[in-house]
Amino acid sequence: MDNLLAPYDEEQLVSSEIHMKYEGYILKEKEMVDKMERLESIRIKPDFDYKILNALSHEARQKLSTVKPQTIGQASRISGVNPSDISVLLVHMGR
Repeated sequence: MDNLLAPYDEEQLVSSEIHMKYEGYILKEKEMVDKMERLESIRIKPDFDYKILNALSHEARQKLSTVKPQTIGQASRISGVNPSDISVLLVHMGR
């Protein structure tokens, strides 16, 4: 086994080991970044009436009406707005 690794220096071996161990976590984080970028690109009309969406939680309707986020990404970062509320908004917007 040592003969197989002999052509590689210590830095290459450590780098490869780290990559193999954490590849799954890195991919998940990249997917999360891609998703957030997509959500940032979905605009919400400034005069959107959240009260018409009965499927939103009461707290989400209040918070969204007060804050008036410009994008779905901004809405997803509001305390009290949970992922199911974001899904309702996406469905309503036809995404």
